[in-house]
Amino acid sequence: MPRVGWKKPETERRLSDLVSVGVLTRVFPPELVDEVIADVGRTEQRHRSLPARVMAYFAIGMALYSEGSHEDVLAQLTDGLSWASGWSETYVPPS
Repeated sequence: MPRVGWKKPETERRLSDLVSVGVLTRVFPPELVDEVIADVGRTEQRHRSLPARVMAYFAIGMALYSEGSHEDVLAQLTDGLSWASGWSETYVPPS
């Protein structure tokens, strides 16, 4: 039973899965990822559901979790990025 005021996340992911992606954002801060994307001239031209930053983290995630499917890694990544932002930003994997 959850504690008073605690909201259970919509996902069945384990906290350790989310924390590992949270650590990824600490090692590669969003500002650094955005700077690298801008330096190589690959900033997005339109607002997308998965911005360039998320796709950069996805590429790193695929290297780290190579045994997982694309769908599993992307779901773990989007949940983890939402968790790392304190649920202030949400990312939904495309269908």
